[in-house]
Amino acid sequence: MTNALFQPIQLGKLALKNRIVMPPMTRSRASQPGNVANQMMAEYYAQRASAGLIVAEGTQISANGQGYAWTPGIYSPEQITGWKLVTDAVHAKEGKIFAQLWHVGRVTHPDNIGGEQPISSSAHAAKNVKVFIDNGTDAPGFVDVVEPRAMTKADIEQVVGQYRQAALNAIEAGFDGIELHAANGYLINQFIDSEANLRTDEYGGSIENRLRFMAEVVAAMTDAIGADRVGVRLAPFTSLNGTVDATPVETYTAAAALLNTLNVVYIHIAEVDWDDAPETPKEFKPAVRAAYQGVLIYAGRYNSDKGAKAIEDGVTDMVGFGRPFVANPDLPNRIKNGYPLAPHDPNTLFGGTEQGLTDYIEYNPS
Repeated sequence: MTNALFQPIQLGKLALKNRIVMPPMTRSRASQPGNVANQMMAEYYAQRASAGLIVAEGTQISANGQGYAWTPGIYSPEQITGWKLVTDAVHAKEGKIFAQLWHVGRVTHPDNIGGEQPISSSAHAAKNVKVFIDNGTDAPGFVDVVEPRAMTKADIEQVVGQYRQAALNAIEAGFDGIELHAANGYLINQFIDSEANLRTDEYGGSIENRLRFMAEVVAAMTDAIGADRVGVRLAPFTSLNGTVDATPVETYTAAAALLNTLNVVYIHIAEVDWDDAPETPKEFKPAVRAAYQGVLIYAGRYNSDKGAKAIEDGVTDMVGFGRPFVANPDLPNRIKNGYPLAPHDPNTLFGGTEQGLTDYIEYNPS
């Protein structure tokens, strides 16, 4: 049943050995001060290099783009050098790795961004959303987000430039490409989703206007590093971090069509994956497939059989397995051989050191 997951696939100029994706997962272990990727992170990703594609954890494009304590950045020379450790380690194991470029917008707190007020599409706080800050211990302290200020035209121009530079920095750091984080309620998503975007200028109102900021960011990055090295992550039906769209099927089918004209190398769709979550509407996946001609990746609640079937049915080209990769560094081998999957420890997901990051072992059949 799982053979479809092990067919090779071409992603732009990259030949991928299988269709299993390790999607981006925040682990909050960057070195301080400076939010620098480190040797421990390099070991973690290298252990998982048997994935067809690794998308590294969300990486802020600027100091103002950081939402949580201890997440890595990609805007300083030290951060670029830190990520080089990671990409070198993954490439030494013949893996392929993209950077996920991230600006959280309003999903932060002044304590995480040097005392500044967060920015967003609108001066509208996310409801019932908390982020964690460095409270002086190695355990995160959770605080409510604050009201952001609406971005001016100059802010928009500045952030588009930061995304462009971050894409160049990622290539300098040795990444094979980048994924724009346009999902899960962060900055790009705060423009896309109707209930978060209250603007009345050309960046608000109609679907076309709400997609404009994403399009400008993507165009800047593809111009800088080539469309064959730029993917985009979307989350059409999640209400994570307080963003909701009134017409998600319509909005995100339009997003897929727009990204098709921009020639991005893949669209990575995060499906809702919590217990009792609603299923993705049946009409959505065929609509996206019709609107977008590139590589499609879906992630969320997939096991090996369900993932293989989605590929066989032509619904997707690759499948992301998030949490299973935390505790199973050799996940592709376990899937291929039907070996059992180890459970992860939820208490060691964020912050800390090697425990719960690099100490999960490969399966030994003997």
